[in-house]
Amino acid sequence: MQVKINIRGRQYTVRGDETGEDIKQLAAEVDARMTEVANRTRSFDEYTVAMLTALNLASELAQLRSQVSAQLEGFDREVASIAAMLEAMLPSGADSTKKVKSAKKDAPRKEEK
Repeated sequence: MQVKINIRGRQYTVRGDETGEDIKQLAAEVDARMTEVANRTRSFDEYTVAMLTALNLASELAQLRSQVSAQLEGFDREVASIAAMLEAMLPSGADSTKKVKSAKKDAPRKEEK
C-alpha cells in the first residue's frame, strides 16, 4: 500500500504491507514523538531530533521484547509444571502401557469396502 504522510511538516510517500490508515497512524505517532523530543531539546536540528526519537523507540522496543521474553519463560514454566502434574496423575509403569494397547485392540475398526 502506498500512502502520503506528514512528519514534522514534511510530506513523504511511503509503501508498506499495512493498510493506509495503519501507516497514517504510525506516522502520527512518530510525528508526536519527534515533536515531544524537539520540545525537550529545543536547540537540536531535525536530524538530531529524528535520531533521539529513534533511540527512544529502540529502547522501548528492547524493553518490550525483554518483558515478552520473561512472560514466555513464565508460561513455559507453568506448562512444564502442569505437564508434570498430569503425568503424575496418570497410571505409572507397564500397566498404563498395557491399558492403552488393550484399548486400541478393543476399539471398533472401520470396515473396509
